[in-house]
Amino acid sequence: MSENQHLLAEQRRALILDEVRRRGGARVNELTRRLGVSDMTVRRDLDALARQGVLEKVHGGAVPVVEASTHEPGFEAKSGLELSAKEDIARAAAALVTPGTAIALSGGTTTYALAQHLLEVPDLTVVTNSVRVADVFHAAQRISGQRQGAATVVLTGGVRTPSDSLVGPVADQAIAALHFDLLFLGVHGISVEAGLSTPNLAEAETNRRLVHSARRVVVVADHTKWGTVGLSSFATLDQVDTLVTDSGLPQEARTEVSERLRRLIVAGEPDVEDTAGDDEEADGDSATEPADDVEDN
Repeated sequence: MSENQHLLAEQRRALILDEVRRRGGARVNELTRRLGVSDMTVRRDLDALARQGVLEKVHGGAVPVVEASTHEPGFEAKSGLELSAKEDIARAAAALVTPGTAIALSGGTTTYALAQHLLEVPDLTVVTNSVRVADVFHAAQRISGQRQGAATVVLTGGVRTPSDSLVGPVADQAIAALHFDLLFLGVHGISVEAGLSTPNLAEAETNRRLVHSARRVVVVADHTKWGTVGLSSFATLDQVDTLVTDSGLPQEARTEVSERLRRLIVAGEPDVEDTAGDDEEADGDSATEPADDVEDN
């Protein structure tokens, strides 16, 4: 069977991982038929996913890894997953940012992707507890020099986590003294029952401070985060204004999100905004959103 040249390796592996997680396992011969590639290609993909720790190879196929609620993958392990979805989400989320505003970006691979789309937005003040996010802006300034309108970056102190976030009392105290228009929040897990959660207790407390200091909270999370629950919850869905996600989010989840959040943005699809937000916008509380709503991300 000839290999399908239209799928990039990371796209193909994302489909394999989604299939394994959705069905609780998959056999090599099933995956070769579905993807139209050779056995050898599928086995190489399974090897790569197994090295990332997101599935376990078994005889003839693979099964999902059942992670403990305290398991916290490192930044590098997470950065290779759902790349296309994260890029689409980042592009859609960047459209919500207007020049001259104060924004905050939490740690995470999706907020890292978002930071790269914000480099050309002028006069931003960026508060972040992510070493990786801060590096995006600092690297751009080293390459192009201190250009007019370049972002002012405030990096909180704190103790570094496996995901390269800074957390703990130092970070919490710094964030508590600040106020920002818009918070972009990456999450380990999101569900109706647990809300937003993380496996790291200190990171949960720092995220609580970020949510408390923000006028509006935007969660940026690909569809695989839905239904995942970490050790510690740090916010309910009622505290979130907007979820920016990808087209892989199931319809049932979309319905639940739409019932609880003011706005659901699915990258690449028409925007869905709850009419309950009309009164809020009429009161002028829209400083962080463009005058024209995003219709097609």
